[in-house]
Amino acid sequence: MRVCVFCGSSPGKSPVYQDAARRVGEVFAERGIELVYGGASVGTMGVLADAVLAGGGKAHGVIPRSLVDREVAHDGLTSLKVVADLHERKAAMSELADGYLTLPGGAGTLEELFEVFTWAQLGLHTKPIALLDVDGYYQPMLRFLENMSAEGFLAEDFRGMLIVTTEVTEALERFVDYRPPRTKWT
Repeated sequence: MRVCVFCGSSPGKSPVYQDAARRVGEVFAERGIELVYGGASVGTMGVLADAVLAGGGKAHGVIPRSLVDREVAHDGLTSLKVVADLHERKAAMSELADGYLTLPGGAGTLEELFEVFTWAQLGLHTKPIALLDVDGYYQPMLRFLENMSAEGFLAEDFRGMLIVTTEVTEALERFVDYRPPRTKWT
């Protein structure tokens, strides 16, 4: 199994974010789950990849040429694919992955999450999507999604397709039994 992880090229202010990334990497390595991610050696991205590799696991990075130097591409990965742009990066990561896990991160992390979330609603994929809600990081966003539903912009079954947990092992267990809801406009 390969899981695409969206997370930050920054470490975050609290060490809990790096600890969570490290824990995800360790669990992936222990369970033989291959990491697919954005290919950087910095931030929680680097912590995650280093933990997978330190545990003897496989880490596959996908990074746009323009970010190779700025995001400091990880040079110790199992594989690193350099692509033309961010659009190609997301498509390549999605193609490689059997599911998605989102750690805390910034605008880029949210953009990646919401793109695969939208694709799932449209039936473009049927892969599970999980949020690892480290230290309540995603609670404001989850309240916003509740408001979207309350205001009629997000169907409840679509909101419910996001697996929300604080523990990576629970997310992976829920991946096994994941069944996507109907697609939009059906």
